[in-house]
Amino acid sequence: MEKLITEFSIGLFFWQTIIFVALILLLKKFAWKPILDSVNEREQGIKDALLSAEKAREEMASLQSDNELTLKKARAERDALLKEAREIKQKVIDDAKTEAKIEAKKIITQAKEAIQNEKNSAIVDLKNQVADLSVGIAEKVLQSKMSEDKAQMSLVKELIKDVTLK
Repeated sequence: MEKLITEFSIGLFFWQTIIFVALILLLKKFAWKPILDSVNEREQGIKDALLSAEKAREEMASLQSDNELTLKKARAERDALLKEAREIKQKVIDDAKTEAKIEAKKIITQAKEAIQNEKNSAIVDLKNQVADLSVGIAEKVLQSKMSEDKAQMSLVKELIKDVTLK
């Protein structure tokens, strides 16, 4: 019986080894290969995701740098525009002041000319009035003096002397 048990144990061991090898071959073909493929795919997916995340981080850093550069340019352009606007404002103010001074001088000159013209007109008018008064007074004086012949002759002689002297 011992021999039978030993033979049975050896036979059992042999068949268990064959079944174990067949099971390993079956598992390798149908289970391990798909499991290992899915693990490898998952590992590759994780690597790709990490690479994408790294690229995204680098792009974010690049974009942030570009944004800062764009912001600096925008600030410089704004400052230049403000400076130009201030210069234009000052130029407009200076031009307006200059134009106002020129216009004021022109108005003053015109006013002086108008005053001078009015003064000359008033003097001419005054002279005409004085002349009219003088002629009127002279007429009255002459009428009173002309009644005498001797007085008329002496007045005519005086007037002739005055005319030739002037």
